[in-house]
Amino acid sequence: MDESLIKELIRKALDMRAFSYTPYSKFKVGAALLAKNGKIYTGCNIENAAYTPTNCAERTAFFKAVSEGVKEFKAIAIVGGPEDAAELEFCPPCGVCRQVMSEFCDNDFIVICAKSETEYRKYTLPESLPDRFGPNDLLS
Repeated sequence: MDESLIKELIRKALDMRAFSYTPYSKFKVGAALLAKNGKIYTGCNIENAAYTPTNCAERTAFFKAVSEGVKEFKAIAIVGGPEDAAELEFCPPCGVCRQVMSEFCDNDFIVICAKSETEYRKYTLPESLPDRFGPNDLLS
């Protein structure tokens, strides 16, 4: 994946942290999801006092895209950390988000966890979720 595109995704994910609604955890996460059609969908985490209805930044981005008819994706950048942190943390997706990725993404889908535009880790979906359960397990 092109380095300039990775940086653009990270930048957009960083920008999305400003929209996070995190009155309880104060842990702000932003995500930028690249569709195969070239469009970028963004998301932030949105908490709820009941906790269960809370939605992660990654799923917010996926659900925005799917709600607009897009179901094929290339990569996602994720950034996160405490709202007042001087430096961000590597913020890998939770298990539920990985399962959503498994629903819509091929084995070549790239997950980018970043602290900044220059400090990031990237891996494929199978590296993130080995032995995953996906649509092909039900459509046999």
